[in-house]
Amino acid sequence: MFAFAARMHGAMEHRRLGRTDMTVSAISFGAWAIGGAWGTVDDADSLSALHAAVDAGMNFIDTADVYGDGRSERLVARLRQERPGQTIRVATKAGRRLPKQTPEGYSRENLTAWVERSLRNLEMDALDLLQLHCPHPAVYDRPEVFGILDDLVKAGKLRYYGVSVETVDEARRAIRHPNVRTVQIIFNMFRLKPAEAFFGEARDRGIGVLARVPLASGLLTGKLRPDSRFEAGDHRQYNRQGESFDKGETFSGVPYDVGLEAVERLRPLVPPGATLSQLALRWILMFGAVSCAIPGAKTPAQARENAAAAALPPLSDETMTAVRAVYDERIRDLVHGSW
Repeated sequence: MFAFAARMHGAMEHRRLGRTDMTVSAISFGAWAIGGAWGTVDDADSLSALHAAVDAGMNFIDTADVYGDGRSERLVARLRQERPGQTIRVATKAGRRLPKQTPEGYSRENLTAWVERSLRNLEMDALDLLQLHCPHPAVYDRPEVFGILDDLVKAGKLRYYGVSVETVDEARRAIRHPNVRTVQIIFNMFRLKPAEAFFGEARDRGIGVLARVPLASGLLTGKLRPDSRFEAGDHRQYNRQGESFDKGETFSGVPYDVGLEAVERLRPLVPPGATLSQLALRWILMFGAVSCAIPGAKTPAQARENAAAAALPPLSDETMTAVRAVYDERIRDLVHGSW
């Protein structure tokens, strides 16, 4: 089914994760879906997907303490137990356990408790990477918060820290703190602003960039249709207008019908033998500032398909121009000014 899978096995591209000592797979594993908020999930299938991802060359997993209230972290712990002797780097996130986002919520007591909980869930002595999880925007103007993270590094609770952000402005404010090593930001064919307004500065400062929501909540798989239905517990059903968290997390903030129309314009660009998902992921890897893309997978087949995207040849200038045209003509006015 996936023509590039064989070529990909054992040959995953790896990139330096900013100013850390970690080199990570260019396609890595986003573990939101295996925790919840994406419809029904089965732990056995999720664990099989994690193993398939590692078998395909992925060595880096991004999770969070709120994904299934720790379910995702605990699955990652099981994976690491079942792959003894294999280096699997883990990033998690903290901050969304607050009942309401406030700058004051990022206290020493809370940050320490969140880190300790993730260490227990992941069964790790030190977190490879902790990311503030889309915190209140005012947090970026509080150096004392980042000082607490520095203290947690000194205490051996975490090795490095970074941020997961909603907006380019937040990303640029975050990296002014000298020990922020990574930024996780929504970047895909429907969200080009980071490439225009952030990647240059990130490269200059040696910041690792994790491209999240790389498939626009499934729109860029090409598998969704106007009559597609989502379960009540799927954020693609309950968060389209930002009812529960930032609207940009769902379909990248693009109206569903507009996204489907844009996908039809992108479909002819798919290389022979590849899928639209693979094209979308390979497009992200064309940007040298990106350390890795972190698509989710709920099944082994999805994990293998994602991994195989890194084996696609570089995209042509014509393809890159065509993607830009779709964005400029159909998407830009809807998202560019908001994030």
